[in-house]
Amino acid sequence: MKNFVKVEFPAESCNESLSRALAAAFVSEADPTVSELSDIRTAVSEAVTNAIVHGYGGKGGTIYMTMQREERKITITIQDIGCGIQDIEKAKEPFFTTAPQDERSGMGFAVMEAFTDAFYVESRPGEGTKIVLVKHLSE
Repeated sequence: MKNFVKVEFPAESCNESLSRALAAAFVSEADPTVSELSDIRTAVSEAVTNAIVHGYGGKGGTIYMTMQREERKITITIQDIGCGIQDIEKAKEPFFTTAPQDERSGMGFAVMEAFTDAFYVESRPGEGTKIVLVKHLSE
């Protein structure tokens, strides 16, 4: 079975919890384990927070979220049209952050990678960032 949802919402911190709830509701139809659901919610939360804080610098914008399910494979894409990332490999390094004044830990990408089965980042400076999270649900 294939299913998908596309949604967009303002890049405001209040919508970080909305994104988690949307992902949980979408994935629930596939009857994930509690652990799988928690993993997905955590990874989505980190991706959306990165878009708000780093992509748009907390100044607002739009976040585009696409969720797709094919059988037991969940693919969630979080995209912004913010400032983009100069050096993706550097940004993936633990503790690297572009917002040290906000006491950010720089662990967002590491968390996304740890809680998914596959994790991809595409970005162009001045054009935005797309994060793709893939999770395979157990049978």
